Amino acid sequence: MSRHVVSVQPENRVEEAAEWSTGLCECYKDIGDCCFACCCLPVFTCKVTSAVGVCPCLPLLDCISCVPPASLAIRASVRERYGIKGSAWSDCLYGCCCYTLSWLQISRELKRRAASHAASSSSSTSTARYTALTSLQGAHLV
Repeated sequence: MSRHVVSVQPENRVEEAAEWSTGLCECYKDIGDCCFACCCLPVFTCKVTSAVGVCPCLPLLDCISCVPPASLAIRASVRERYGIKGSAWSDCLYGCCCYTLSWLQISRELKRRAASHAASSSSSTSTARYTALTSLQGAHLV
């Protein structure tokens, strides 16, 4: 009977939460989206929601209450997907007080993450679903 001695203990790998790639008020980093959102916010939010991969009509529910449910859900979904710091309370605050800025930040995040994923990915199958967003880098989500 042999005894196996563990000489190195396994490490706990706790990934730190990331930050949003752009700040809430950094609309100048994507002027096209900023103009699009200012001119036609409902269509802009539907396009961003579609890019997230859920029903594009979801943001139309935001007009039924004082707390926008679609904005909160999409923001929380993007935070969870990319491991971004935040909470339901911050999502609620941004959704209620900075509605347009919040949607613009989500749009910029999706574009930057899709572009960085496409650049680092070597397989064409995993890149295929990001193709639409990558080709829109620097343009609005139309």
